[in-house]
Amino acid sequence: MALNVNVLFSPRPQDVQSFSTEQLRLDFVIENLFDNDRISFTFTDLDRMAAGGVSPSTGPVTLENHKETGADFFLQRRELGVINVGGPGMVRVDGKPFDLGHTDCLYVATGSKDVTFESSDTGDRAKFYLLSCPSHAVFPTTRVKRAEATPIPLGSQPTANQRTIYQYIHQKGIKSSQLVMGFTELAEGSVWNTFPPHTHLRRTEIYFYFDMGQSVLTHFLGPPQGSRHVWIQNEQAVLSPSWSIHCGCGTGAYKFIWAMAGENQTFDDMDKVGPLELR
Repeated sequence: MALNVNVLFSPRPQDVQSFSTEQLRLDFVIENLFDNDRISFTFTDLDRMAAGGVSPSTGPVTLENHKETGADFFLQRRELGVINVGGPGMVRVDGKPFDLGHTDCLYVATGSKDVTFESSDTGDRAKFYLLSCPSHAVFPTTRVKRAEATPIPLGSQPTANQRTIYQYIHQKGIKSSQLVMGFTELAEGSVWNTFPPHTHLRRTEIYFYFDMGQSVLTHFLGPPQGSRHVWIQNEQAVLSPSWSIHCGCGTGAYKFIWAMAGENQTFDDMDKVGPLELR
């Protein structure tokens, strides 16, 4: 079977305070997303989001179904966002091909039955990061190239958080049932992301860090007045429940994909936390 599935159940915010480093990582960090020709998916109880990845090496890899969907096929009642973080590749949706270069995005519609992933060059394999969530409406399968996205500059060099946001799946971009997805690229010399931090009780968020090279990063999580942290390496993801802050600081520039699901798609709907409020 080409689908490897793990299931995570999120802890309560008050429980996190007593967790060991190992327990924090078990509950919040997804370490191994790319297993060559095997699609890896981690299903969560956070808005039923599922994060995964595949890096095809020998030929097309088919998105197979799993009992966790409770459906006849994977996307019967789900939608899927795909961002390629590797070499050039191809995604076929019910026979229609979509080529994806580095950091290009594809939204795959609810009801799509036959979805396959393949690398254009096995010497420089594609790495498809996948994010799926429940869907109760059908919107068309849509591709957006990075060059077609409108970059949004934020932050500044003096505060070490100069960055550019690329919004793909959102209210003014690719339409979806509830998925919101894009990525952020930090400028050279900037290391802080999403600071000051925020929470949003109306939706869950998952961060996937990539293009880090040999850098490492501290990802902060937990309630604002009781924060914890985990160390993250390249191509690892971190779950962020609605009650948790999510920000990071790396030893060099990097990129991260953010994806959200919940009852509100408004990108800037957030409960901001002032730096002096953090504990």
